[in-house]
Amino acid sequence: MLYSFINKLRRDVLKRKKEVYLDRLVQRGLKLGKNVEIIDTFFFDPSHCFLITIGDNTTICPNVRLIAHDASTKKSLGYTKIGKITIGENCFIGDSATILLNVTIGANSIIGAGSVVTKPVPPSSVAAGNPAVVISGTDRYLKKISEYRKSKKVFSKDYYIEKLDEKKRSEILESVADTIGFIV
Repeated sequence: MLYSFINKLRRDVLKRKKEVYLDRLVQRGLKLGKNVEIIDTFFFDPSHCFLITIGDNTTICPNVRLIAHDASTKKSLGYTKIGKITIGENCFIGDSATILLNVTIGANSIIGAGSVVTKPVPPSSVAAGNPAVVISGTDRYLKKISEYRKSKKVFSKDYYIEKLDEKKRSEILESVADTIGFIV
């Protein structure tokens, strides 16, 4: 009981800390659209946040880094490169992706986990890798996944980690034995 209270308190403190940090970035010029979901930790270049725009209904997964400057020239040339980062509406930025300066990610795009985006991504594209490259159109990708899902069980919220028992764990493990699975 004490353990769950401490965990809840910890989550509440971290949530508040994130809100304060994000509010400070917005006050300094970060343009944050409506219904932007920022999951867990993130780094939005605090010294150049006014160069960053995130569109409505975008999801930012954990550990995403938006870096609007490049100080590699500072010692040699005496100045740092800076540039805008624009993320369009309805985008999904995967876990641990890094978006660098002078990059626009078009609306309705998906950036794969761990990607390093160094060049613009057209609207309705799926890009992944280091450096990130466009690998598909969003519609084509979502259609492919939807078709594949038809042959698989989609696990409900009853299969979230806090509700898992050995039987449910086994079901998921069996479902993903040789391929991917799905959960809401």
